[in-house]
Amino acid sequence: MPCQVKGSVLVKKPAPAVSPGHKNFAISGVLKYTKKSMAEIIDGKALARELREGLKAECAELKEKGVTPGLAVVLVGEDPASQVYVRNKEKACAEVGIASFPHRLPAETAEDELLGLIRRLNEDDSVHGILVQLPLPGRLGEGEKEVIESISPEKDVDGFHPYNVGRVVLGDPVFEPCTPAGIMKLLDSTGLELKGMDAVVVGRSNIVGKPVALML
Repeated sequence: MPCQVKGSVLVKKPAPAVSPGHKNFAISGVLKYTKKSMAEIIDGKALARELREGLKAECAELKEKGVTPGLAVVLVGEDPASQVYVRNKEKACAEVGIASFPHRLPAETAEDELLGLIRRLNEDDSVHGILVQLPLPGRLGEGEKEVIESISPEKDVDGFHPYNVGRVVLGDPVFEPCTPAGIMKLLDSTGLELKGMDAVVVGRSNIVGKPVALML
């Protein structure tokens, strides 16, 4: 097929693979196919470094104006994958100059206690973004919807609040889910013109599949 993205997204041009000048594209690690059908690696790490340098400069400008961007990350439980993910976020914040406010809670935390913490973070002017690490453990997972909806849309950096999901649907996003946004950044970096192409998204999760389909 002329164009594909492995794992989450498949994008293809409506032209046969043998047509002259066609382009194939794949995200997995990531691969781009030129008109000569030679695989070319897209350096996602280099793009990430470029983006972080830009964010670092923006944060420095804000600090000169007396504003230090702040991100609060709420982690409930001891899930190993979530622990690594949160540590990486804290490291990334430190690299670009964002103040990190980690909140680690035990797995047995009651829903009312978690919602109370989120309310306090909503009202904290030093916190500009709130991220609750998912999935939530045990019974808290059953109330995940209420937890997400308790986050102020203006601080919902994951883009999971219904308000922000609606803005993505309208094509006028405030916050976009990070993985779909990353996929779009990778696609944009290739210079590939997506308009007029057919796209197949593998998976329909609220976190990746649905937002990617909307953003494409």
